[in-house]
Amino acid sequence: MKPHKSAARTWTRGDNGFDSAVLATSFNAADPNRRPAVMVEATSTDDVIAAVKRARAEGLKVSLVSGGHSWAQNHIRDGALLLNLSRLNAIEIDEHNRVARIGPGVVSGDLNGALAKRNLFFPVAHAYTVGMGGFLLQGGFGWGSRHYGLGCENVIGIDAVLADGTLVHASETENADLFWAARGAGPGFFAAIVRFHLHLHARPKFCGLKLQVFRISHLEEVLSWADEIGPSVAPNVEFQMVFNRKAFGIRDFGIEVMAPVMAQSWRAAREAVSFISKSPVRKQASLTLPLVPMARSFMMKTGERTLFLPNTRWVADNMWMNGPIAPLLPALRRIADTQPAAPSHALWLNWNAPAQRKDMAFSMEGRTYLALYGGLRGKASAADQSWATDHMRALEQHSVGIQLADENLARRPWPFVSTANMNRLDQVRAAHDPDGLFHPWMGRAA
Repeated sequence: MKPHKSAARTWTRGDNGFDSAVLATSFNAADPNRRPAVMVEATSTDDVIAAVKRARAEGLKVSLVSGGHSWAQNHIRDGALLLNLSRLNAIEIDEHNRVARIGPGVVSGDLNGALAKRNLFFPVAHAYTVGMGGFLLQGGFGWGSRHYGLGCENVIGIDAVLADGTLVHASETENADLFWAARGAGPGFFAAIVRFHLHLHARPKFCGLKLQVFRISHLEEVLSWADEIGPSVAPNVEFQMVFNRKAFGIRDFGIEVMAPVMAQSWRAAREAVSFISKSPVRKQASLTLPLVPMARSFMMKTGERTLFLPNTRWVADNMWMNGPIAPLLPALRRIADTQPAAPSHALWLNWNAPAQRKDMAFSMEGRTYLALYGGLRGKASAADQSWATDHMRALEQHSVGIQLADENLARRPWPFVSTANMNRLDQVRAAHDPDGLFHPWMGRAA
């Protein structure tokens, strides 16, 4: 066998361009004031194996990045070997068996586009440039996830490099404990996944969006209605609201009520989102658009261009909740009143989790979801910088946990899996990474 000729690129702290290369791995423009000792940009599985063995030999912990959409920049750790997997971005599609095999560096928009050409579907991330590696590990709240399941539920296997440099396959029947952990461990996973095996679905025939916009003065009325109607909304509708200081159509502080929908016909989609036009608050709306057919790729790109602007420093936080919204309304009003300038925004998502999920590490969700995204540009006050965290901390009594997609564990540790699953994760970690080569989460609830 010929020796592997690596095309990996390696930066060492102190090299010219090192800081720029490290910070370029994050879409968050904030400088976390942390630096790894080494960064390796892998181009193959052999490169990943070599990097893991190097870290072990040199006594370095390993951190991983694929797309770099971690709000908290979990992958940038002091003194670590940062293993950049973004160039492991191959996509293989088996149309007959409805299976895709992808590298962790594949971005969601590219996977969606490749599948659309074959009339296939996977619940990819809502933003085009999100890397599938981190997205799938933390759960994968993607397009159609209320209907098709979480992204991680549609993972049927992984190929991963363990702490000793061994390449293994894991599925429900092979290395099942590792497979269990990979579906929900997020940035605390203890191996480097180089390939995901995904179960695909037939592509829905219709995709579109229903939009209604209210001025922020109607916050209490709109949220109360949404909370009441939420449990009856069809699972093929992603009913959500965004507090936006530059709301669509009014260019003022407002609430964008959005209902992306996928269905087998336009008629079925119209019926699924008709609750918006029939609502008791509809007369207060400043703008109501009819259901508009819209390509998923267009929605993915538009969301990034309007809400997740480049050159922005982000601080996010979130919570799951099961209780009624009425006791939270004063706090939600305070959130709106103190919301920093755009592109900062708040998201309320109707989720209504199913009664049962597959057996996997992912185990924390609720009836509704609230996430705050502080997007800071230029000078920012201390209040703006702590807006997301402070408000989530004030609401902890109403929270049943958080999701790792929008985690802020370094600032506010809070449960993100059940206690039983955390104990099991610790056991699986001890079996596969007994020396703690791979960095765990930046914080976890005691």
